[in-house]
Order: sequence, then structure tokens, then C-alpha cells
Amino acid sequence: MISRYTKPEMASVWSDENRFKKMLEVEIFAAEAMSKLGIVPKKAVETIKKKAKINVKRIAEIELTVKHDVIAFLSGVVETVGHEGRFLHLGMTSSDVLDTATGAQLRQATKLLIEETKKVSVITAKLANKYKMIPIMGRTHGVHAEPMTFGLKVASWYSEIMRSLNRLNFALETVSYGKISGAVGTMSHLDPSVEKYVCKKMGLKPEPVSTQIVPRDRHSIYFSTLAHVGACLERIAVEIRHLQRTEVAEAEEPFTKGQKGSSAMPHKRNPIISENICGLARLLRGYAVTAMENIALWHERDISHSSTERIMFPDASIVLYYMLIRMQGLLAGLNVYPKNMQANMDKTKDIIFSGTLLLSLVDKGVSREDAYAMTQAAAFDARDNRISFEEACLRSQDIKKYMNPNEIKKNCDVKSQFKNVGYIFKQVFKK
Repeated sequence: MISRYTKPEMASVWSDENRFKKMLEVEIFAAEAMSKLGIVPKKAVETIKKKAKINVKRIAEIELTVKHDVIAFLSGVVETVGHEGRFLHLGMTSSDVLDTATGAQLRQATKLLIEETKKVSVITAKLANKYKMIPIMGRTHGVHAEPMTFGLKVASWYSEIMRSLNRLNFALETVSYGKISGAVGTMSHLDPSVEKYVCKKMGLKPEPVSTQIVPRDRHSIYFSTLAHVGACLERIAVEIRHLQRTEVAEAEEPFTKGQKGSSAMPHKRNPIISENICGLARLLRGYAVTAMENIALWHERDISHSSTERIMFPDASIVLYYMLIRMQGLLAGLNVYPKNMQANMDKTKDIIFSGTLLLSLVDKGVSREDAYAMTQAAAFDARDNRISFEEACLRSQDIKKYMNPNEIKKNCDVKSQFKNVGYIFKQVFKK
């Protein structure tokens, strides 16, 4: 991933140094397990642990000749260990090392993603509660629907973020598997205790039935989860982009001192953070598709998945990590304009209470079809003649047959729309 979107904490997880470190841990733990079985001398294990070093540059040099990354890694380590290096990788295949090390890296990456997602949830919860009862126009199809509160809108974001956390925790469990089972998963040259020992030491579980590799449906869950979390952030970003439109102006991204919005138009303040998040979410969905393509491999394994994973594992993790941190800054610094929210509600006057009046007429004994026709006629009268809905109802002979002026007025009160907001908040933020 380009440096623009790369944060050091996640980059370190997918660095060559960390990858080779995890691979070396797998090899050492396997040697330890075999020493308990009397296959590897204990002194040899002590020597390996003491002398084994990772030299990324040297490994790269060796790979230029051998054209095999794991062999290059092993050769580089053996050069630092000496004669006892012959006890490394006994009975193992490359994917025993690679997939188990990758499982450990995925655990590191997912924990970082969970940590940042929690931070987003805390900021969102504060925002929702701050604006819990602030009226805003609810819109469907981009058109004024019925009133809601800005806090309720944000509470919906929070609820989805919490579902994203659950998905990340499930992904953490799903990818936390390794395998030390040999070339086709039969453990023909290995005792099962070796796999159990290594996986436990690496913080993983043994894959119940592996081939040459850990089945890629596990990794597909990881990428699908990242795409889901990205889509969650995108949903928030799309809404903020709409709210920041000049014609709406109900909320706005933070705009820092010295920031410039356009090279040609000095007045511009664009929703660049939200647009950035929306664009990156598309990348994550692409990775999810590729991960699903990687599930079906030839027989016990081919390497058609390998090239994509070298790119996807670091890039998808780095991208979502960046998006989560970016979203924290966006929400923490979000400018909210309640006066503009009220002004926008006033643009359609009180025709937004047509649904309430409809139900009141039904309560009076009017058929729903007739009540709908009466209410729609009054709403269109109000819109076309630029009068209030209340006034249009008062001059509707049909409506006045069933409702007096006070009853009509009561149906046009915004506060009546929010009587259950507290109940919804309790459901969302229950401890």
C-alpha cells in the first residue's frame, strides 16, 4: 500500500521483518515440540534459539537464486545458526510455516482493527447522545419524509458499528488457525503433538482438516468482514456528504486552519474525508471478491491464491485501519448545524405531518383510502399554494367534518414524533 494511506502500527504487522519473525517462531516451536519427542536434540534447540537471526536483505538475495521464499528464509536462518540448522523444518512443508505465521499476523491485524473500531463507536455514541432530541428532516428517496432527530440518525450508525465489532471478533476467531501437517495434510512425517504445540504457542488453534494449506474460506471471512466494516464507514460518509451539500448544509466535515478546498475556488470547503472513505471502501469489496475466488484451488493446493494474498493481506488491513482512524477525526470534529436542520424542515412547512393526520382520520372512523385522499389533497394544496398544511386542512371541508381546529393543530406538532426516541436509545445503548 502507498505510504499516503499507511499507518505505522498496521504496516509493522505486515512488514518483512515481522513476517519472517513469525515464520522463525513457527520453526523454533516445531523444533521444541520435536525435542520433547526425542527427534531433535535439546542442545540443538538451545543453539537455534540463541543464534537464529533474521536478515531481510540476505533472504532477498538468496531468493533471487532459489526463487522460493521459504527456502530462501530457511537458508538465511541456517547461515546464522550453523550445523544445528539441519533440525529446522523437519517433516514440514512451506505452507506449514507460511499459513501458521500468517494466522498469527492476522490475529495482530484484527486486534488493531478491533481497537480502532471501538474508538469510532465511543465517538459515535457521544455524538448520538449530544444530539439525541435535535430535530432533523428524515428523507427517503432524497425527499422530505417525516421528522426524526439527528441523534437518532447517528444512533443508527453506532448500532451498525457495534455489529461491525461483532463481525471483527468473529473474523478473529475464524482466522486464528494454523497447521503443521505436511505436504498434503496427512501428518505422515509428523506427530500430531507438534501441530498442537506450535499452534498453542502461536496463539492459534490447529486446523481440523488441512490440505497443504489452511482452507481459504477462513481468509475469505476476514476479507468479507473488512469489506463489511468498510461499507459501514462508507454509509456514514455518504450521509455526511449529503448533509454537507450547499442546499442542505446541516452538517460539515472539520476544516482546519490553513486548509484549502480548491486550487481555483477559494470559497470551497469540500467533504474530502468522506469522499476518501467512500473510495477506499470500493477497494475492500474488490479484495473480498478475490478472496472468494481463492477458496477453490486445484486438489490439495495450487499457488493461484498466493500472488493475490501477498498484496491483499497487507493492503486490505492497512486500508481499513486508515479508514477507521480517518473516520474518528471526521466524527470527532463534525460541525453540526441545528438551525439549518430546522430551516430545511420549514421549507416543506408542516406537510411532513400528513402521515399523522392520516392515522387520526382513520381513528375517527374514516376508511384508510378516503383518509389518504383527503390528506393528500390538503398536502398538495399546501405545497402548490405555499400555505401551511394546518391551514390547508382547515379549509378542507372533508377534513373539517371529522376534526376540529385544535385536533388539526395537535397533529402538526413535531414533538409528538419523538415520543419513542428515548425507548430506541435505551435499546441501542443498553449496558
